[in-house]
Amino acid sequence: MFGLFKKKSEKEKLQEAYAKMMADAHKLSHSNRTAADKLMAEAEEIAKKIDKLV
Repeated sequence: MFGLFKKKSEKEKLQEAYAKMMADAHKLSHSNRTAADKLMAEAEEIAKKIDKLV
């Protein structure tokens, strides 16, 4: 309840984007492997940004 108005940190935003991209890439890998590979590469770039923040 009290976290309702709490702003998300940059790290939290990146972690959510990473998780969403990985899930989308997994779903897409069943039908379009090249698009899934592209999403995986983008997700890895986000993971590198997360590592830099830590």
